[in-house]
Amino acid sequence: MPRGRIDAQPAYVLHTRPYRETSLLVEAFSQDFGRIALLARGARRPHSALRGLIMAFQPLELSWSGKGEVFTLMRAEWQGGQPLLTGLPLFCGYYINELLMRLLPREDAHPRLFEHYARMLLRLGYSAKEQVAEADLRSFECALLAELGYGLTLDRDYQGKPIIADARYRYEIERGAVLLIDAADTAPFALTGQSLLDMAHDDYRHPTTKSEAKQLIRRLLAHYLDGVELNSRTLFGAWGR
Repeated sequence: MPRGRIDAQPAYVLHTRPYRETSLLVEAFSQDFGRIALLARGARRPHSALRGLIMAFQPLELSWSGKGEVFTLMRAEWQGGQPLLTGLPLFCGYYINELLMRLLPREDAHPRLFEHYARMLLRLGYSAKEQVAEADLRSFECALLAELGYGLTLDRDYQGKPIIADARYRYEIERGAVLLIDAADTAPFALTGQSLLDMAHDDYRHPTTKSEAKQLIRRLLAHYLDGVELNSRTLFGAWGR
C-alpha cells in the first residue's frame, strides 16, 4: 500500500474494539486497498467527529495516513443509501464480516469482492426482517473463495470431463468433483451433478441444490478457516443457517 495519506476511499467497517481510554481500533474493508487496520484516535469521546460514524454495514468514505501495520484514521464521511440491518439480516451481516476478517489478508485489494459485498449488504437491508435468500449467501461465499484463489470447478470433474446432471459426485477439496461409479454410493458429502451445475449458474432454487450447496460450502470454508470456529454461527444458529 502507498504510504502517506489516502483520501476519500470507499470502505466499510468490519470490526471495532476499544483501544486505551478513548480510541478505537478499526478493521475496515476498502475498495482499493483491501482489509486495513486503522486507529481512530478519540473516537469514543462524546464530542468526537468520528463518534457515531464508525459503524458496520454502512457505506463510508475514509481518509487515513501513516505507515506500518496500523494507519491513523483522519476522517470518515457517511455515504447513505444503506438501510439498517435488523433480525436475521443483521446476523448474516455479522457472518460475512467475520468471513472477511478471518480469510482476507491485510492490504490485499479485491475490488470485485468489494462490489459484491456492497450489493450483498443492500440485499440484506431490503430483505424482509426474517427472510434472507440463501442464494445470496452462497453466491457471496463462492465469490469470496474465488477471490482468494480457491474457486470451485463446478461444470467439469477433476479430469476435465463435463458434469453429468443425473450422476453423483464427491467433491474433493483442491481437486474437484470425482464421479461415484455406484449411484447408490453414500459417500460423505456426495452430491448430484445437477447440484454442481446449478451452483455453476448461481441457481439455488431447487431444494436439493440448496441443501447440498450449503453442505459443500460449509466444508470448504471449514477447511480454509483451518479449524477456526466462527462466532457468528452461534448468533443465528437458531435459524438453521
